This record gives sequence, C-alpha cells and structure tokens, in this order.
Amino acid sequence: MPRNFQITSPKIPTDLEKANFQDIFYEEEPYLSNCMIADTVIDNEVVERLIVSKVIFKNVTFINSSFKKIDLTDVIFENCDLSNSILKEGIIHRVFLKNCKLLGVDFSEANLGNVSFENCMATLCNFPEARIKQVLFDNTILQGANYFDCLLNKVAFHECDINDVDFSETSLKGIDISTCKFKRLQVTPESLNGCEVSSEQAIGFASLLGLKVK
Repeated sequence: MPRNFQITSPKIPTDLEKANFQDIFYEEEPYLSNCMIADTVIDNEVVERLIVSKVIFKNVTFINSSFKKIDLTDVIFENCDLSNSILKEGIIHRVFLKNCKLLGVDFSEANLGNVSFENCMATLCNFPEARIKQVLFDNTILQGANYFDCLLNKVAFHECDINDVDFSETSLKGIDISTCKFKRLQVTPESLNGCEVSSEQAIGFASLLGLKVK
C-alpha cells in the first residue's frame, strides 16, 4: 500500500515458550518477556507500569483490565480481545495488532511508534493527547474513535472506516485518508490543511467550508 515511511517489525525470537500472565507477580517488578501467552482469559488485572518485551499474545481475552503506563516493546497481539482495556500513558513501540477487537481501548496520552493495526475492530478507541508516529491503520474499523489533540507524524489510514472520528485540535497535514470511508468527521478547517483526500471526499469537505460545488 502506498505510504512514504516504513514500519519496523517487532523483534521476537522464534523459539518462544508458553507462559502464564500471572508469572509477572513472581518478579520484583511486573515484567513479562520472551514468551507466548495463548488461548486464555486475563480477568480483572490492574497492573501499573507493566513491562512487556518480546511476547506474543494469541487468542487472549482481556476483561476489565487496566495497564496504565504500560511499556510494550516488540509485541504481537493476534486474534485478541482487549476491549475497554486501559493503556493510558503507555509506551507502545514495535507492536503489531492483527485481527483484534479493541472496542473502547484507552490509549490516551500514550506514545505509539512503529505500530500496525491490521484488520482490527477499534470502534470508539480513545487516543486523546497521544503521540502517534510511524503507525499504520490498515483495513480497521475506527468508527467514533477519538484523536482529540493528537500529534500525528507519518501515520497512514488505509481502507479504514473512520466514520464520526473526532480529529478536533489535531493536524491532518500529510495524512492520507483518500481510501477511507466515512459519512461525517469531527474536524475543523484548520485541521484539514494539507490532508490528502479523494475527489469525492473533497466535495464533502467543501460543504464543511461553506462552499457550493456545481
């Protein structure tokens, strides 16, 4: 897909052993590394400043989970359900999310770099005041997501559903949304300066600016 930047993939060993999420409680600090967590439910866990490195989560469901200020580096989530999880103020680097359910996940004030969301259901995700750099949203449903006052740098939305997304106070300069579908966006004319759109989308934005297209 066309984009003017590359995303660095997670650096994960191929010989990971299976582990239990509860192993973090045997460490002096909450830490999980070099393992695979698969086919399980993680329920009612509240862990602040959790460090996760070189880990694959596969077919994992998180219920009522809060991981404020989490540090995720070199991590893959595949077929996972993180709906309503709290990742506020997290550091999320070289992380791939594939076929995941992310309804209402709280990414507010987080730092995301080299992250890929692929075929995800991310309705009502919250990114306010997040710093998002070198991130790809690919074929992902983002209806009603909140990007209020975000810093977007080298971010691509490819064939996403961004209907009713809130881009208030966020510059879309250099951001290409031409392959995305939406009926409406919460956006200001100032935010749209430099945004790349399709000709059909441009007509819709013209009405936002008070123009009448004949």
